[in-house]
Amino acid sequence: MIPLIVFYLHIVGITAVFTRRYQAGGLGEGFLAVFFMGLIFFVGWAMASFILKLVMAEAGLAPWLDRDAASLLLLTLAESVLYYFYFKDEQNHSPLEEEQQSP
Repeated sequence: MIPLIVFYLHIVGITAVFTRRYQAGGLGEGFLAVFFMGLIFFVGWAMASFILKLVMAEAGLAPWLDRDAASLLLLTLAESVLYYFYFKDEQNHSPLEEEQQSP
């Protein structure tokens, strides 16, 4: 159940980022953001799985929290911090303000 929720959150996040980037910069910017998030997801999942293989048994802590689910939770936590700081500046500036300030 945990992997399903994590994958759903990623689909919603990717859709939101694509929409925001598409509106601000066009179709190319939207796909670039999706590819960036996909790259971070797959590389981060591999790294989180590797780290948790060192510290956790395959059965995990509970039947609903095995090692794969824990690695997805670790990945989601790390991604949320990364994306918060990466997209933080975009919330403060609108595209209209940038156009008015440029000479």
